[in-house]
Amino acid sequence: MKLSPSLIALALSAVVLPAFADEPAPDPLSFNVGAVSEYRYRGISQTRLKPALQGGVDYAAPNGFYVGAWASTIKWIKDAGGDSKVEVDLYGGYKTEVSKGLTLDVGLLQYVYSGNKLNPSANTLEIYGALSFGPVTAKYSHSTTNLFGFADSKGSGYFDVTATFDLGDGMTLAPHVGHQTVHRNSAASYTDYSLTLAKDFSGLVVSAAVIGTDAKKSVYTSAVGDKFLGKTSVVVGLKKTF
Repeated sequence: MKLSPSLIALALSAVVLPAFADEPAPDPLSFNVGAVSEYRYRGISQTRLKPALQGGVDYAAPNGFYVGAWASTIKWIKDAGGDSKVEVDLYGGYKTEVSKGLTLDVGLLQYVYSGNKLNPSANTLEIYGALSFGPVTAKYSHSTTNLFGFADSKGSGYFDVTATFDLGDGMTLAPHVGHQTVHRNSAASYTDYSLTLAKDFSGLVVSAAVIGTDAKKSVYTSAVGDKFLGKTSVVVGLKKTF
């Protein structure tokens, strides 16, 4: 399994401010590439505590609709006996301000592990909804398929709360806590937490995060290397957006 994730703020507000003559309209199309010392998703390492390469593309329309794709190298499918080295996320949704200062974001997210050969398949579809007010975002994601290869897990849910505080000079601090419920598999359910410090150098973002979980070692230990994938670790990252 996996921004946190968490996960992904991509759209423009449906309430568009008029552009001044000397200010170019924002580009609706953006790209990002990056690398991390370890790919964690919802607190669980996807790369057996090893580095990963990542990248994506996003399109955000002025009316609030958005679509995008994002990919990362992974190791957990191969470790589980499957045959996929890359995760591809395809998503789309709508984001709008429902009242002053309160933003709603709803959408679909398809996780694709091409040719993964796991049974059940690791491919997962989730619907999600998020509310943001000030620096705080609360989000719920609900699986409409089995969750990342767990049998009979359709209907699993992930609820998380993340705050992003502007420290000035391009620096942000983001505490996060989330809880993953795996339907019909209480042993696989767990809580994750993180604290991320990031610095934006004109589109080049350097970050460091302390990430941990209370996940059970009996469920989230890699079959290769016998490594606990939910251990508390420091993860550093580098991402360029253009």
